[in-house]
Amino acid sequence: MTDNDMTEKIGKVILDYSKYPGEDYYCDGAVEDELLEIVCTEEESDYTRIIQKKKSWPVLYHLSPLRENIVDWIPFKPSDKILEVGSGCGAITGALARKAGSVVCVDLSRKRSLINAHRHKECDNITIHVGNFKDLEPHLADDFDYICLIGVFEYGQSYIGGETPFEDFLEILKRHLSPGGRLLIAIENKYGLKYFAGCKEDHLGTYFGGIENYSAGGGVRTFGRSGLEQLFAACGFKQAFFYYPYPDYKFMTSLYSDSYLPGKGELSNNIRNFDRDRMLLFHEKDAFDGILEEGLFPVFSNSYFVVLGKAVDTMFVKFSNDRAKEFAVRTQIDRDRKKGIIVRKYPLTAAARDHIRGMAAAYENLTKRYQNGNLHINPCTLSGEDELVHARFTFEAGIPLSELMDGCLEKDDIRGFMDLFHEYLERIGYREDYPAADYDMIFSNLLVKGDTWTLIDYEWTFGRIIATKELAFRAIYCYLLEDEKRSKFNPQMLLQELGITEEEAEGYREQEAEFQKFVTGQQYSMAQMRDLIGYRLLEPRKWIDRYQDSQPVNRVQIYEDYGSGFTEENSYFVKEAYQGENLIEFSVDVKDGVRILRIDPAMDSCMVKILAMNFNENKVPLHNRKIMWVNGKAVKDTSGEAAGYRPSVIFSTTDPGISIRLESLEQRTENRLYVKMEIIRVPTAMAQDMANAVKKIF
Repeated sequence: MTDNDMTEKIGKVILDYSKYPGEDYYCDGAVEDELLEIVCTEEESDYTRIIQKKKSWPVLYHLSPLRENIVDWIPFKPSDKILEVGSGCGAITGALARKAGSVVCVDLSRKRSLINAHRHKECDNITIHVGNFKDLEPHLADDFDYICLIGVFEYGQSYIGGETPFEDFLEILKRHLSPGGRLLIAIENKYGLKYFAGCKEDHLGTYFGGIENYSAGGGVRTFGRSGLEQLFAACGFKQAFFYYPYPDYKFMTSLYSDSYLPGKGELSNNIRNFDRDRMLLFHEKDAFDGILEEGLFPVFSNSYFVVLGKAVDTMFVKFSNDRAKEFAVRTQIDRDRKKGIIVRKYPLTAAARDHIRGMAAAYENLTKRYQNGNLHINPCTLSGEDELVHARFTFEAGIPLSELMDGCLEKDDIRGFMDLFHEYLERIGYREDYPAADYDMIFSNLLVKGDTWTLIDYEWTFGRIIATKELAFRAIYCYLLEDEKRSKFNPQMLLQELGITEEEAEGYREQEAEFQKFVTGQQYSMAQMRDLIGYRLLEPRKWIDRYQDSQPVNRVQIYEDYGSGFTEENSYFVKEAYQGENLIEFSVDVKDGVRILRIDPAMDSCMVKILAMNFNENKVPLHNRKIMWVNGKAVKDTSGEAAGYRPSVIFSTTDPGISIRLESLEQRTENRLYVKMEIIRVPTAMAQDMANAVKKIF
């Protein structure tokens, strides 16, 4: 490009510099140079590998394909004209260009626009205008079908200025919409739950900046839902449809709406900030559950995606594109005016089309297997050809089996829990010898409505025989991993019901690890990426515990199971069990009728070494998992019992427990238990790392 030229062409992308002021007023320095080098020298297919290698927040933020999720579900047509304001490095530009007729980008930074152009140089429908929005706006067309502001509206003061920048911004954009056009806005909620829980405000990098109504100043403003609604109404937008990206709009995996809100237990992936340290003031999953019960989710959603204009038929979207390309899919629930509610699964890559086609074959095979059985398979049909192929499913109503089981645990209804589990075994085990089985027959994939149990997701169906106990083991395994509160339930009871030996369990765990590698294609999960980037998770409660008296945490609680499970009513605290900060020693009388005794050595994550455990002066066989088990991970002592078997256990939960089956031990008229342990409290994250390095018990 010469000094006199006002345009530049990179591949097929046109850059227009007619309003460029001559220098970039907004720049991230060396990071942008690094990004430009990557997009100029590397293929897009290698971005995931590079992200994992660099372990850098800016590289992840700008190059991750998951950034496109926020717009990938919008029903753009090949004839649509789109204006993208604040296109930056092009994180979503490619998704727009693949679906629409033309994409006009506006961005103040030349360096960022070059990054955008190089990464999408094969697209012949992208024009990037470089310069200040106020200078460019009068020259923009007035017939855009969509205008996108993804992470941009909050900068209204910088874009527009004046006394009412946000209202003026909206009024200006309205002039450039075609009749029936839509304005799309993605923005953080200043009252998002993550900010209350200890995330710093995304733009200012301060704790509680938005919650305190930006009292410290700054040029950025986000809003709560009501604040946005007032702005939209003031600017004459009669229709505003709110969606709720989760965990937020940057790396969205699920999108909810007012007509399809999340269910209890769904919002569990909350440690998802990647750019700086955060505090953990409370567990967001539990808080979200309560918020959902109160109907307040629209108030506390971490982000909003708003469609201003004509409604979109989509009610819910879930992305599964943190997988190998062969399995990357989007699940969508739409409201069809003629056919009612429809569930669709779309391939997100060409390589995933066969996976979609396989779902129809899976439906046929599972239907044949469970014909005359007691398990309903959600019907599946294929629609479209080639790049338009997708699977269609009936929308099924019901309660997830996992939610019913949780309800039993909350009420300490072990019998009800086991009744559900037995029914699960009976229903899924029908015609076990038939060569078709869904490996993902987990509790959350089964909907219960009256006497009808429906399998709603069976994409991992294989044409071979899989033992019912293997499917059930995986269901238990996933169930316990999904929610820490479930760890109080003893899985050993279920393993005994299934007749699974420790050797078989270890084999199933290894098989699960291989299956996850198969699904992800060795890609790191977003949780792993956060760990790689390395920002800390700070838990003030632990600081308080160390600063104040540690007695509330350093307490031993004992639960007594008389045959119907552990309850708070049948529990007590052992006085003076702690003989100092790191030594526990006590003796207790055991009441008649106690079948299982559970010892909670602390109210925090910790590492425990059992120095002695005697029942009626006889050693408890700690190596026998039918008699003693834990909800942590045991470090095996290779010296064995002959050398004084003293296992150490790592508990990465704040509710550690050691259970002893007393009914298997020699009883007397009066029974007494003696325990001596060394204990060290360990931060949960560190305990998890330590636990991952040792052999897993379950």
